[in-house]
Amino acid sequence: MTVAVKCPTCLKQVTWNKTETYKPFCSERCKLIDLGEWASENHAIPGEPAILPEEQPEY
Repeated sequence: MTVAVKCPTCLKQVTWNKTETYKPFCSERCKLIDLGEWASENHAIPGEPAILPEEQPEY
């Protein structure tokens, strides 16, 4: 059985197998575009903002 997924960046069909180097992406280009989106904070996982130890109020 062959499994195909859509590339998260361009939505092209990608066969899920050992020969696909960039899965779930179709190419290195799409992989790097996605990485750039995360790095520029255009993608984010929702949740409570993190409080860094130096920002903790002292009691």
